[in-house]
Amino acid sequence: MHTNNQDYAAAKALSLEDIPVIDFAPLIENGDIEAVSEPLMAAALNTGFFYVKNHGIDQRLINNALEASKEFFRLPAEHKQEVAVNTRQRGWLAPGMATLEGAKTHDLKEIFFTGPEHWSAELQAKKAQIPLIADNLWPTFYPALKDNVLPYYDAVCQLGHQVLKAIAVGMGEESDFFAKRYTSPLGRGQLVYYPRSSTEDEAQERFGAAAHTDFGVITLLLQDNNGGLQVLNKQNEWVEAQPIEGTFVCNIGDLLHRWTNNHLSSNLHRVINRSGNERFSMPIFFDPDPDAIIDSRDFKKLANEDAKYPAVSVADYIDSKNRKAFAQYK
Repeated sequence: MHTNNQDYAAAKALSLEDIPVIDFAPLIENGDIEAVSEPLMAAALNTGFFYVKNHGIDQRLINNALEASKEFFRLPAEHKQEVAVNTRQRGWLAPGMATLEGAKTHDLKEIFFTGPEHWSAELQAKKAQIPLIADNLWPTFYPALKDNVLPYYDAVCQLGHQVLKAIAVGMGEESDFFAKRYTSPLGRGQLVYYPRSSTEDEAQERFGAAAHTDFGVITLLLQDNNGGLQVLNKQNEWVEAQPIEGTFVCNIGDLLHRWTNNHLSSNLHRVINRSGNERFSMPIFFDPDPDAIIDSRDFKKLANEDAKYPAVSVADYIDSKNRKAFAQYK
């Protein structure tokens, strides 16, 4: 343990060299992929993190989802327990049930997990064989959650398609490279509540989310105004990824790092809530069809490289990671 315990989560101020802000208006409004692809790829090769501004998502959708999330987490635990998380990764994860790989202690957070509301007929038929093809566990005692979160989820997934177009072009592929593998995608949604970090939490060197990389292809994160997200830069320094009004934080996950044979960076990040307020965030982990196979040889420019990883299916990979991190599988 550190002599000065406050140091365990020290981070320096945001550097736009580490986490740039990328304007998506040229792509979303005019279809100009190159204007977005170039700065996006520079970020993807560096820390793997960037902010997305002019994303085209109605602020009212964001506000409504965030308010519904706050109301849900304020409900008594016995209510939330009626939609307790299952091994298909849907429903409410209680405090103490998330321990990320290598963490000293469990994370200080609660999560409500969602996914696609509808699947293709082909995937629905494979439901028993493939992990994570599941129905959402919406609370009947609080219908506003579904009513307000689904429109947000759908809008963020649409933004995810735009981000992937830019990555595809940056990787030397046609803009629809990813779309062919996202016909009925496994978009994994989370509503996350981070209580205030207490003296006891600090003594345990507990984080809201301990240092980790994301499991999937890309993450699109809406964070509230309380801050607390920190990213490790290439100099091995922790940098505050502070909230920037009107933006999403986007980052590359392990599956895309693997898919691009380690070219794109899936980077360590963590969360600590020392704001003195409750913190809420709404990430969507925008992953391909659950039965899609991730193989670096799919990319023309990587076809002649020795593959650093065996091919793997999306659902099997994500499921194997979930089983290590969440207590409902134990």
